[in-house]
Amino acid sequence: LSPQAVHLVRTAQVNTLGLSQMADQKAQILMGASFVVFSLVITEAGARLHWTNLPGASAALAIAGAAARHDGLVIAVTNGEQHAYKLEEELRFFAHPSIPVMHFPDAETLPYDPFSPHQEILSDRLAALYRLPSQTRGVMIVTAGTLLERLPPRSWLDGRALLLKVGDKLPPHAFRERLIAAGYQSVSEVQTQGEFAVRGALIDVFPMGASEAYRLDLFDEEVETIRVFDPDTQRSSAKVDEIRLLPAREFPTDKAGVEVFRRRYREYFPGDPARSRIYSEVSKNLMPGGIEAYLPLFFAPETAAAATIYDYLPVHALIIATDDLDAALAAEWKQIEERFERYSGNLER
Repeated sequence: LSPQAVHLVRTAQVNTLGLSQMADQKAQILMGASFVVFSLVITEAGARLHWTNLPGASAALAIAGAAARHDGLVIAVTNGEQHAYKLEEELRFFAHPSIPVMHFPDAETLPYDPFSPHQEILSDRLAALYRLPSQTRGVMIVTAGTLLERLPPRSWLDGRALLLKVGDKLPPHAFRERLIAAGYQSVSEVQTQGEFAVRGALIDVFPMGASEAYRLDLFDEEVETIRVFDPDTQRSSAKVDEIRLLPAREFPTDKAGVEVFRRRYREYFPGDPARSRIYSEVSKNLMPGGIEAYLPLFFAPETAAAATIYDYLPVHALIIATDDLDAALAAEWKQIEERFERYSGNLER
């Protein structure tokens, strides 16, 4: 071998040894964690335990140990999205590979902002909500503000999920109308979640909650093939047997949903609703930026009122607050009240 080749081989051996030593150190840390204070014993609902003296990343190590021992899902609550991302990174290092680490993303908007969350954020939120009730293990990271948010009822989200399989009957026109009613946008070329395009017997769709777009090839009204396709190149590749479509928004945008919104808006806000841009645009089935703040108005309490994340939690879920939760919730609520006072006289909002 040449000197250069020998050098490369030795460098690779040193790197491999270094990685192996890091893996051993991580394993020793995790094994040690099971013998320290992270023995979690909660015998009844509502019981509380307090951990102290957890500097640096030791809180993440404690949560990873708790998740390994707890027979159920662990909800880790942080005081903000920046802390949530940091905790997620630490948990992915400490948690055993069999313990999934998930992150319910914050909407990253302030109360009554005149713009909506990014489509990718909405997609990730809907996917996490849909899977949450069936998560029996792992750690789900949420922010304190998320605990205060109103979310769609579980029954509504479950009922709006659509599973498509190869061989299913799929009338193109009816499918197109269903997608529009679910909040999907009809476009010439699909680029992001919540969009679809119909070109003859081909239907491109990027489902909410999915990381890939799909191309449906119809034979008459039957789904002949479903393929993954790249929005950048518009070329299809691997075949799949089925896909699941979630609604494009966290509230109904069909005719019935709009009617419920109109009725409940008039009940809550006095005066002429026609003077409100929000009311006028929703009445035309145009969802203005920031409409998410009005989510509860799209659901009738007598049938299925808006929910909170607590309604989605599986049995035996364990909640761990990584910060002063009471203070974080008080700060979130104060911000809501201040922004309400600021915008309450604005007919545009």
